[in-house]
Amino acid sequence: MDAHESHMTESDLFTWSMEQDPALRSTIVTLLLLDSEPDRDRLWHTLDRASHAVPRFRHRLVAAPLRLTPPRWLPDPDFDLSWHVRRLAAPAPGDLSAVLEFARTEAMAAFDPARPLWQFTVLSGLADGRCALVLKVHHSLTDGVGGIQIAGEILDFEREGTSRPELAESAEVDGNGAVGDIITWNWATGTELVRDGVATAVSAARRTVTNPVGAVRDGVTLARSLLRLARPVTTTLSPLMTERSLVRRLTVLDVPLPTLHRAAHRTGCTVNDAFLAAVLIGLRTYHERRGATVARLRVAMPISLRHPGDPIGGNRISLARFVVPADIAEPDDLMHALDGVVEGWRHEPAVPLSNAVAATFNRLPVGLLTDMFKHVDFIASDVPGSPVPLYVAGAEVQRIYAFGPTTGTALNVTLVSHVETCCVGINSDAAAVTDPDLLTECLAAGFRAVTALGAAILED
Repeated sequence: MDAHESHMTESDLFTWSMEQDPALRSTIVTLLLLDSEPDRDRLWHTLDRASHAVPRFRHRLVAAPLRLTPPRWLPDPDFDLSWHVRRLAAPAPGDLSAVLEFARTEAMAAFDPARPLWQFTVLSGLADGRCALVLKVHHSLTDGVGGIQIAGEILDFEREGTSRPELAESAEVDGNGAVGDIITWNWATGTELVRDGVATAVSAARRTVTNPVGAVRDGVTLARSLLRLARPVTTTLSPLMTERSLVRRLTVLDVPLPTLHRAAHRTGCTVNDAFLAAVLIGLRTYHERRGATVARLRVAMPISLRHPGDPIGGNRISLARFVVPADIAEPDDLMHALDGVVEGWRHEPAVPLSNAVAATFNRLPVGLLTDMFKHVDFIASDVPGSPVPLYVAGAEVQRIYAFGPTTGTALNVTLVSHVETCCVGINSDAAAVTDPDLLTECLAAGFRAVTALGAAILED
């Protein structure tokens, strides 16, 4: 493990530090609904193997003296798989609402910082012999795409299972002591900065000579992009979802994936545009039903920075915060407007520098930054899942709902596609969203308005 992979990234350290305010905890809860109970021994073997395939599942965070480096990932000398994997009877009445109630308590509970930051709970005794799996991980262990990679170490393509090679014990991280670790990390970081700085300086010098006007223009563009990425947010655009608390409510929706695809195709937009449009229509309707109007909302959307060859799991995203329209009446017009905004942010010059921006924030007092997140209205995340059936220890996965952290916003809406269903998980702050059932009903109406564009193709 190199000097960077062995430590929390500056972006993850930023979110970790924000957790001094419990409302900003970065906990991901994923719920899998199964058609039957997984085989106990097979599941245990699968999870034990997966904990070796994803080393951070056996690592805990160790802080450096005087915060001279980000916290370091080190093997937990007391690692006990039985502490992380639990079997419980589903609470009465043993239906989806009971499972969601359990999952929300998991979303609200803090991790034990002395142990690896994950827990896996098997909830048995659901109706018709079904079962639920609740996986709780800290966001620093993985992002959405990384979570799909980790799922590949746990889930099978056949009920009989998937043959996987046995893994050796994870190699111990080089233990050169606290002082040696500080020197190694800062040397590696300094060397990288010098190398990148020299390369940038040479490129800039060459460009200044060959195209001085373009060089100045690019510099100004980057500076403006950095300001947009790091600009403080001091006001909440929603007139309704303004309060924040530690209480969460979890609800779910199922949306047909083929019609969402067709709606995106018909309008020349992406599935993510269709998803975001549906959420905005739903939020606009929720405001109207509560006697309020809203023209614009501020969304935080993860932008993947993952590259081929990156280690499995890990958190490699930049969280862009930007304003989106909520008052465009026609779904197709709204999708086109969103496509332009989202594409613009995906290509912001400063996005690849988000870790450096976070490093700057990490040198500031935490209290100066926490309120900035509480003025973002919502988070929206679209995670491509599996187009084919999946199994875990002999049980078929029927649904996969991911509940991303609100991180100080009013709600997080995460879509995970599974076979031909979009599984939508809604994690809302109870103080901001006082009627989560109405919100879910309005979001369902938003998806119906968008998917109607796809259904119209079949009628033409």
